[in-house]
Amino acid sequence: MPLLPVALLVVLLCLPAAPHAAAAEDDPTPTPWPPQFHAKLLMDYHGNLSLADLWYDWPRGRNLHVIRYQLAADAPYYDAEWNNGTSFFYTPARRTCRSAAVGVGILRPDWLVPGSVYLGRRDAGGFDCHVWAKADFITYYEDVRTKRPVKWVFYTGRIAYVMSFEVGAVLEDAEWQAPEYCFTKDGGLPDPDLSRGHDESFIPRSVL
Repeated sequence: MPLLPVALLVVLLCLPAAPHAAAAEDDPTPTPWPPQFHAKLLMDYHGNLSLADLWYDWPRGRNLHVIRYQLAADAPYYDAEWNNGTSFFYTPARRTCRSAAVGVGILRPDWLVPGSVYLGRRDAGGFDCHVWAKADFITYYEDVRTKRPVKWVFYTGRIAYVMSFEVGAVLEDAEWQAPEYCFTKDGGLPDPDLSRGHDESFIPRSVL
């Protein structure tokens, strides 16, 4: 299935909701993300499982996904995104790298607030959650009590289960640097195996 261009996806996520979908005055509002956090995610993409570390650093304008596919000998796969609109996708074990200039930065902490539609309260694995949908691309579950994210369901069918959510956690600067071969003339080897599940719709922007 072809991927929707990242820039278009981000634009769609920023669109306001249609007038008929305007939120009622008493509907809850999604909790903005903290400026910095680390989330551990269990990903299920049509039965293909993976573990992901999501590092979000709004003050420094960067976002990093470190993805480990089930029993993959070449794990991990990295998706590093910057607020200048540049992204790097690389697998050190194979020395593959691809870059993209999408012209938009990472998601703002309040990216879900404008244009989201409240769907009510639902159970998600035993958690009582407020649920919102945005732009037909994501359904977002937030724990009513703690206001932390519990589950994200993306338009591609990918589901992210939030296993832990560390507010204020910051990854060392050295870990954000893309490998040197990403900056050579050939930019490293092309990734021949995007079909394995390297789906850049995993989170709104590389995604969503």
